[in-house]
Amino acid sequence: MAVQTQKKLLTSKDVLLYIPNLIGYARVLTMVASLFLMPNYPSLTTLVYGISCLLDALDGTMARKYDQTSQFGAVLDMVSDRSTTACLICYLCVAYSQKFYVVIFLQVMNSLDLSSHYIHMYATLTCSKSKSHKTISSKDSWLLHLYYSNRIMLFTICAFNELFYVSLYWMSCGDHATWSKVGYFFFLATLPGYIFKQIANVIQLNRAVVMLADNDALMANEKRN
Repeated sequence: MAVQTQKKLLTSKDVLLYIPNLIGYARVLTMVASLFLMPNYPSLTTLVYGISCLLDALDGTMARKYDQTSQFGAVLDMVSDRSTTACLICYLCVAYSQKFYVVIFLQVMNSLDLSSHYIHMYATLTCSKSKSHKTISSKDSWLLHLYYSNRIMLFTICAFNELFYVSLYWMSCGDHATWSKVGYFFFLATLPGYIFKQIANVIQLNRAVVMLADNDALMANEKRN
């Protein structure tokens, strides 16, 4: 008589040690390391920060390949994305501290990025049957559907957005003329993709706010009845 082998039950430790989550931890470590290099070592900063950003494209692939998708992984991915960009923007605010309107611009864009993604994920989890904030119907928003459903599109726009801020970092390296020139080139090259990303953030924020307000109105009407 064949003996059935019982599959081992997964624990929280197993989930925390998923391959894509380990990649997420590596992203955080490389991002923090790049912060120590930014003031004086643009070449090393570009390498280390670039590794952190490239790992972002790897964790999702590993999650699908090894069937290790998780809610924690999804949150870790988003938090890592937002934290990485926010830390770079914080440095840029210091680097451009003498340029008041540049600092204001950076602060507003950082706030838009953080708020639109947080509210979007919260609205998706509380008001939608979808388990992923990236699942958006073309009927809801053709632009967000295009942005999130096409992996090449998503990767390209995110890369342009990140490179835009990196180009500002390169341009701030006044003692390194070559990096300043490279920064100016990438600033112009990535500007269209950056603008697209900010438009997507505004649409995403508006959609999420309406979803939450609609849900609040529905709950309030149910209480009245």
